[in-house]
Amino acid sequence: EQTTPVATSSTATTAAPLKKSISTRLSEMKKTLIASSLALASIANLAHAGPDEYVYPARVEAGEREIDIKFGTRSMKDGTQNKSAGSIGLGYGVNDFWFTEVYLKYARAAGSSTEFDAIEWENRFQLTETGKYPVDVGFLFEAERPQDRAEGYEFKFGPLFQADIGKTEWNANFLLKRNYKADTPSGTQAYYQLQGRYLWSREFSFGFQGFGDLGKIDSIAPSSLQGHRFGPAVFGKIPLDGRQYLKYNAAYLIGKTRISDDAYVGNTFRVQLEYEF
Repeated sequence: EQTTPVATSSTATTAAPLKKSISTRLSEMKKTLIASSLALASIANLAHAGPDEYVYPARVEAGEREIDIKFGTRSMKDGTQNKSAGSIGLGYGVNDFWFTEVYLKYARAAGSSTEFDAIEWENRFQLTETGKYPVDVGFLFEAERPQDRAEGYEFKFGPLFQADIGKTEWNANFLLKRNYKADTPSGTQAYYQLQGRYLWSREFSFGFQGFGDLGKIDSIAPSSLQGHRFGPAVFGKIPLDGRQYLKYNAAYLIGKTRISDDAYVGNTFRVQLEYEF
């Protein structure tokens, strides 16, 4: 969602208080991450990214409440690798720099029925004041516990970037993923997300989305093996009653879905619906 930049006033004594400094936010974020890790023991079940992957925004809105539904399906060159996945989540903007959300996730592999897949806890932190700098900066910390206990626990973290240029909005995220206590060690994996859109109107805008798997952070995979998928996307925010809105974004992605050979080349359709209240 696009947020109108906040102008900086020279009359600081009469203006509303600015957001907390980055150093203060990092300190508070550290405390939250520690609490997140301790709470994992009481969270049941999570999993890895699937065809319902989505671009994380860097901006946070205080008091925002939402019900978030995601769905994605992949049709692969090797039909045995076809997969569908979805999730439903409940999120809340705790303050003007921290948004947290919990998801229940489901998945269906080729030839099987839909099954509960994971529970996920997402935390996004906005580190800079919206519009104060050319690029707004955020940070993601996400924890998953898969239903399949052989996968251990998955953690995802990394910087989030968002900027407005004229009537366009841009997102670029660089993330790291690692599974702990998994039966098969995977190492720390590097992953990116890209998004650009032209803000035609609040109800409808268009652009693109892209996702990519680069391999282990200490040994990036050859370009021929990396997984890159890009495609056109549409976006919008439809007003309902009062402060209620229905946000949507959907994309059709073409390309490889993981670090591997051409068996994982295919097409992905993904969609996200958010009911804000």
